[in-house]
Amino acid sequence: MPVKNSNIKQQTLAAHKQLSYESLVASWLTSDGWEVLIPAIDHGKKTDLVVADDTNYYRIQVKSIESSDESTKVENRWKGAKIDYVIFFSRVGEWGYIMPAFQESSKRLNADGHIRFHTHPKNFLKAFKKI
Repeated sequence: MPVKNSNIKQQTLAAHKQLSYESLVASWLTSDGWEVLIPAIDHGKKTDLVVADDTNYYRIQVKSIESSDESTKVENRWKGAKIDYVIFFSRVGEWGYIMPAFQESSKRLNADGHIRFHTHPKNFLKAFKKI
């Protein structure tokens, strides 16, 4: 059995966890037939993934929160960037929300128009088809 012998700083571990959610979304969408493009860097454009079908491209930002409260207000960290959708995952629950990128400075996760999903590929893809 492999044993992890490295000590990762908390800030580095947080970045690893965030990247794992981005990879999860990319994997689930790829398995559903979407073309998934991953920018080499996303700091200026705030784009974690670009998903495409034959005619449309959608810029997606993937976020995670340390909360089990679905009415939590989340901050707009993509202000000024052209983002189509934001996907939030709860790091402590097995759920998330898909939402259009909002322009307000903050908004409740469970606001009208936000689509809840259970963190399983079948449930996520069912929710993604509703956008």
